[in-house]
Amino acid sequence: MKVIFAGTPQFAASALDALIGEHQIVGVLTQPDRASGRGMQVSASPVKQLALQHGLKVLQPQTLKALEAQQEIAALGADVMVVAAYGLILPKAVLDIPRHGCLNIHASLLPRWRGAAPIQRAIQAGDKETGITIMQMDEGLDTGDMLLKKSCPIGKEDNAQTLHDRLAALGADCILEALRLLASNSLVPVRQDDEAACYAAKLQKSEAAIDWGRDAVQLERTVRAYNPYPVCQSSVNGVALKIWQAEVCDLQGRPGEVLAVDKQGIVVACGKDALRLLVLQRPGGKAQSAKQVMQAVPVKVGDRFSAT
Repeated sequence: MKVIFAGTPQFAASALDALIGEHQIVGVLTQPDRASGRGMQVSASPVKQLALQHGLKVLQPQTLKALEAQQEIAALGADVMVVAAYGLILPKAVLDIPRHGCLNIHASLLPRWRGAAPIQRAIQAGDKETGITIMQMDEGLDTGDMLLKKSCPIGKEDNAQTLHDRLAALGADCILEALRLLASNSLVPVRQDDEAACYAAKLQKSEAAIDWGRDAVQLERTVRAYNPYPVCQSSVNGVALKIWQAEVCDLQGRPGEVLAVDKQGIVVACGKDALRLLVLQRPGGKAQSAKQVMQAVPVKVGDRFSAT
């Protein structure tokens, strides 16, 4: 098939890489180059980097609402557009351009977790499984008909990065299968149950501050959900620490109070039970075991952690 691909991050690049082997990619849409990282260097998205490696035509419009951008897309003569974590809204004029419309690779079992952060919200909510849904895009937010679904378990130690990587590989497999079924006219659209939908809001840095009044089980899930971004944070003795890994302990105390300090980590009381902090990062440092961090940031029983 003649395919236009629209995507930006590594999740999308995995799908594009798979498509390149089976289909004719007539154009690649990706977000404009932006400054990122500590040095704020302008860099191309993972999708653009991959597209250029394969000599593909790359389009980077600021918006798809402009007539010029729509005409450029129409001129590519695509059978279908595949969309994965693109980051721009596709107006109806664009959705209607390809002969078979636009198919989205969404990282949840729709209608569960519509929105920008389905991977993180699934972990945070304690879901036992998630997956990939290939969806026929419409003008709503992840509301289109479902064409193909594949599930993926969420392990007790999964964080957003490990789950992301598995879903990226699954998404690549799913879109290849969906396009094979599309070519044989074998895809069966299934309407979503809107009443079963949840909204996976975009992650905000402000969410990273730990509220020690919450249940330790909820906080442990949040630590995993926010690894590697935005990473949970809390302060002790005036030092802000990022919390990369933690586990639940069956101890009680005042929320934020240090209940124990041992070789494994720092045990901090929560609203219910406690959290043992295992891997931490101090300002300007790298992620280390709690024992290593305590060599530079002494912590003792009775100290208090607070939101940063």
